[in-house]
Amino acid sequence: MAEQETVIRNAKSIFEDFLLKNNYRKTAERFYVIDELYILEDHIDVDSLYLIMKNKKYSISRATIYNTLDLLVDCGLAVKHQFGDKSALYEQALTYKHHDHLVCNQCSKIKEFSDPKIEEIKNSIGRALDSKVTNHSLVFHGDCIIPNCENKK
Repeated sequence: MAEQETVIRNAKSIFEDFLLKNNYRKTAERFYVIDELYILEDHIDVDSLYLIMKNKKYSISRATIYNTLDLLVDCGLAVKHQFGDKSALYEQALTYKHHDHLVCNQCSKIKEFSDPKIEEIKNSIGRALDSKVTNHSLVFHGDCIIPNCENKK
């Protein structure tokens, strides 16, 4: 728990510097979003984050959450993912290690994975195209084969 608190404290410090440098207002609500996003260990959409925060009695609007998440993406403290036609999903980025995703067509569960072969392909493509690839996004879609999966539609 102490490690998570340190990460959140560091995220807040980085965010505060970003807000000051870019002349954005420093509000308590913006920092509450960091608290909740960094507690999570999964991807989350704005509506789900809003419900979590409302249930915890935060006084915050969806618009504030949307705007804050955009600012967190801009300053490198959140990663935004768009999986098909679903709502955007966010995850914290301060301790982010690059990974790719598998999204189940049936239960919508998102599984993260890393494979060094993908990194080799990324580097090979960069060399072949005389470019330095700085990031990539890879999403596989598949069908759930988990027996009795509670998330199946």
